[in-house]
Amino acid sequence: MERRTEKHIIMRHRPEIERGQVLASPDDEFHGFPFEFATADLTESEVADLRRDKRVEGIIPSINLSLIAPLDISQSQNAEAEDAWGVEAVGADRCDENGSGVTIAILDTGIDDEHVAFDKDKLRLIDFVADPEGKEGSAPDEVGGHGTHVAGTAFGNAVGGKRIGVAPGIDRALIAKVLGPKGATTEAVIFGLEWALKKKADIISMSLGIDFTSLVVRLIKDDYPIKVATSRALESYRSTIRLFDKISELVDARAAKGRGAILIAASGNESLRDQDPRFTVAVAPPAAGEGFISVGAISSLKGEKPSFAVSSFSNTGCLLVGPGRSILSARPNGGLRTLSGTSMATPHVAGVAALWLQNLFPDGERPEHWRDDVRRKLEGTALPIPGSRKDVGLGLVQAPPKK
Repeated sequence: MERRTEKHIIMRHRPEIERGQVLASPDDEFHGFPFEFATADLTESEVADLRRDKRVEGIIPSINLSLIAPLDISQSQNAEAEDAWGVEAVGADRCDENGSGVTIAILDTGIDDEHVAFDKDKLRLIDFVADPEGKEGSAPDEVGGHGTHVAGTAFGNAVGGKRIGVAPGIDRALIAKVLGPKGATTEAVIFGLEWALKKKADIISMSLGIDFTSLVVRLIKDDYPIKVATSRALESYRSTIRLFDKISELVDARAAKGRGAILIAASGNESLRDQDPRFTVAVAPPAAGEGFISVGAISSLKGEKPSFAVSSFSNTGCLLVGPGRSILSARPNGGLRTLSGTSMATPHVAGVAALWLQNLFPDGERPEHWRDDVRRKLEGTALPIPGSRKDVGLGLVQAPPKK
């Protein structure tokens, strides 16, 4: 009888590092990274054996993750569709900071690095779609310009006199292409996270989620009964959350050495409030992972004074919200376009986090608790938005006030 195997991701302690140790030397190749990741095709018995190995911190099946795709929403539904209204809504246009001294990582579909919105000398590129090991030096955006749009919102320069970026003055942008035309695998995302951490990202932004439905369909095609397929997919879902929790714990450990990162992820666009207020969907991994800042989306309402409401598509359970409907940003091959989704809200939060990081530590020296300090500012200064806490979290992120 032929043994059934399945690809798994293994998170294990590096053999040269004792369990729980984080390297202190800033010159270490891994910058204190105490784990290594690997993939292997394994049988169920081999998985069971590895779970008993004390060096193995986590092991999960490789499952598909999908782009949190932008929605096709008419520009006429938003009062500010022809302007980057989100930059003003979060107060980035009124603060003294521009993100100087900060490194932002974007895990997405790549970037059009020739676009005038970006300074090529600030970009560090890697492609985990073309090469599972990571192909450095390029990350072409082949999936509708999603990554280019997201990057433009986080740190893009003004285009045609219109400011689109929340933190255009950042020092470096780490662009990891983890999503291709067929979506992403768990290992591509994890390897992208690992790369960003090793490159000393301060803030990591992700707009992707688990494609639970396609996982069930794949298992059914592999001759699993529907109930078994659903059960196994659910276990994979839970295991993936646990692994992202482990990664968050790792980031916490690195923070004690001043090398942590703020993890920010989109909550998802599956809710259907426009059909029925009851039709809401909860936040999915990786945003559901412990330690991640999960981001929902708000819309700008027409009126004399700025007012906002949760976007109909935004998933519940987010910690914070950002502008997410009819957001103007960079388009591949030049120019600008508007897109909608929690994917568009997430880089607003990443950009504001960069502004607060610069504001709190202008000399670049950061204490062990710097991430906690930035998170407290993001949460404590958020603008309350009408609606329930599960819909809008603590509110709309706000940039540091002008001094």
